[in-house]
Amino acid sequence: MRWSMSLDVNGATTAAPNGKSGASFSLSLDDILREAERDGRLVRAGDEFLDGWQEAIGKFVVLWAVIDPIGTVPVFISATAGRAAAERRRIALIASFAAAGILLFFIIVGEPVLLAMGVPLLAFQIAGGIVLFLFALTMIFGESKPEGETAMLRSVQDTAIFPLATPSIASPGAMMAVVLLTENQTHTLLDQGVTAVIMLLVVSMAFGLMLIAGTISRLIGNGGASIVSRVMGLILASIAATHVLEGAKEYFQ
Repeated sequence: MRWSMSLDVNGATTAAPNGKSGASFSLSLDDILREAERDGRLVRAGDEFLDGWQEAIGKFVVLWAVIDPIGTVPVFISATAGRAAAERRRIALIASFAAAGILLFFIIVGEPVLLAMGVPLLAFQIAGGIVLFLFALTMIFGESKPEGETAMLRSVQDTAIFPLATPSIASPGAMMAVVLLTENQTHTLLDQGVTAVIMLLVVSMAFGLMLIAGTISRLIGNGGASIVSRVMGLILASIAATHVLEGAKEYFQ
């Protein structure tokens, strides 16, 4: 069947089969423009959605690297050796809540405190990147997280807070990272809320891993945890170098 199409003076397009009478449809120029605008909005919304997911994944990788839930497992096993199962669960819960509270504190008041002290955020970004880089180097070349923090247990009584909550979960690198990821000038309130949710998710995963610490230890051992810690250190070093380079670039511009 062949179709004929005509455009009337009002900008409407009419189509009907050749030699046939009956049904036809009209499509005005305004209708075409509205459809194109709607399609454009859908494309932009899709791009924004993908950008949001990519940013969220990037934040998750950073927070996973600095918190290092897997590296916390050997520390937890050593800290709770000889304790009952109920007591181990209580220690894991207290440590997770304390670490989450510490990191939320830095998300909320970290930047205002810096501004009150007269420290520009650009300087903090560069200094924070350097500190994160040095922290990453200790993860790669120094004692791994399980080895270094397990050694602290010899003189520490309150194991739920130290070294589990800090510096094992809420490490200095994690405190620095959450401040950089929630900078008011570059992140909206929604972005900061997403960062807080991701941080709580990673801490919750650390809590879950502590609950099954015995199984994980049998699967990967201390050696496996040390390998994971060093790989995370390499990723963190790359991220820290990016913070320093971006801060220096903005400073000289």
